[in-house]
Amino acid sequence: MARKKLVRFEEVNNNKNVLQEGKEYFDLIKGKWNSFFFQNDNPIVLELGCGKGEYTVGLGKIFPERNFIGIDVKGDRLAVGSNDAISANLDNVAFLRLSILELEKFFDVGEVSEIWITFPDPQSRLRNERRRLTSKRFLGIYSNILAVEGILNLKTDNEDFFNFSIEQLKIKGVKDLIFTDDLYNSNLLTLCHGIQTNFEKKYLSRGQKIKFLTCTPLK
Repeated sequence: MARKKLVRFEEVNNNKNVLQEGKEYFDLIKGKWNSFFFQNDNPIVLELGCGKGEYTVGLGKIFPERNFIGIDVKGDRLAVGSNDAISANLDNVAFLRLSILELEKFFDVGEVSEIWITFPDPQSRLRNERRRLTSKRFLGIYSNILAVEGILNLKTDNEDFFNFSIEQLKIKGVKDLIFTDDLYNSNLLTLCHGIQTNFEKKYLSRGQKIKFLTCTPLK
């Protein structure tokens, strides 16, 4: 397993669709993703905590007129999505190895059109609430980098985390908030574009209900 990880770390280092510390543009990319990296003016969509990038790659296939960036700190996971994107010849897909708390160092105000958060760690212990990706400090970051009409999407299996997220969004201030605690028996299913992460498939096989929300955070 350790050798496999080393191979994946090497792939991340060599793959041109992955940006990480030490690579060209890493310290210069803020506000310049379209001009430096993608070389187009298409909207930018992020998948946060992307893991193996199932949504990043899946959306990249469906929407060639948009640019997609999967973000995670785990290099071995990013290697899987990076290789999948290369195999599918997806020039509109990239990956960024980064802590989500550092997003504002790499994306300018209003540079992002949409954010996906797919099955994040729910940080179930009460003392870890600040680490939840929908806590106050993270929502503030998203609001800053999202465009005025930018969209935030969340998928999770965890009921407590989902209810927490709705509460935090209402406190932060959003418009057009719609949600369901049973996605696969909901008319919102089409908004998820038929993409399932490995975690989602596992939870569905256990009979767990998938929760989903989408909204526009206020500035």
